[in-house]
Amino acid sequence: MDETAEAKLNRGPVLCLDLGARRVGAAVSDPTLIAITRLKALRRSNWKQLLLDVAELVRHYDAKSLVIGFPIKLDGGEGSAATETRKIAQKFALSLKIPIYLQNESLTSVAAEERLRAAGHRAEEIPGLIDSESAAIILNDFINTDNRRLLLSVS
Repeated sequence: MDETAEAKLNRGPVLCLDLGARRVGAAVSDPTLIAITRLKALRRSNWKQLLLDVAELVRHYDAKSLVIGFPIKLDGGEGSAATETRKIAQKFALSLKIPIYLQNESLTSVAAEERLRAAGHRAEEIPGLIDSESAAIILNDFINTDNRRLLLSVS
């Protein structure tokens, strides 16, 4: 990562997305990159609506960068989900004027479900919370480790 991208990251807040087939989980850090807030998941319909929704979150939280969970296989390879995620991330890079990062999201759904259960959420609540809880875990991993971080673009 170059110094310009690192400086932008250190300015926070950072918005994170976990792209699901029906919902897009979202989480955001505070400007100091210490606290992470799970946001309401976005309904996934078409690209235009997703872009509008994400652009609104970027504006509302004054996000300085966007992290997208990147589904790397357990063997380290990239499958069709990773290819699709990369395409969507590239579209965001063309549309948003902030750095876009991909962050390994391996096993975050399992960890998110465990965290939600441990926090006392009922089984029927978990499906509506899991995507954004996953985004919060991805964002935490992104902030606290840089070995799986991939800068896609700096606009």
